[in-house]
Amino acid sequence: METVGIHHVALNVPDVEEGIRFYTEVLGGQLRTDRPELGIAGAWIDLGAQQVHLVEAPVPRNLGQHFALRVRDLDAAVAELRAKGVELGDPSHIGSNRQTFVVDPAGNPIELHEVGEPIG
Repeated sequence: METVGIHHVALNVPDVEEGIRFYTEVLGGQLRTDRPELGIAGAWIDLGAQQVHLVEAPVPRNLGQHFALRVRDLDAAVAELRAKGVELGDPSHIGSNRQTFVVDPAGNPIELHEVGEPIG
């Protein structure tokens, strides 16, 4: 099997409209209008070349699951989100990479990830 990347990540949210506002107004995504009727409330949002699919359902207990958004400038992303009133930690180094986390209104953690130069 040849994979070419991740197409989307599906997240449970208790309030789809609140999720849409967060992923579009705060994170800069674009709400798609081509989602068919699937028998359950939800939304599809473009974030870069990938999508986040919001599904209206109870949010399960978090066991460390998350997804990461790759950003070009983590400091600029953190400053922009803080200016919008979003609470998030200071960036930390993981090898040559840097990361921090933000939590969506439903409690889903999202890593913001800046790829650095390889060490060595």
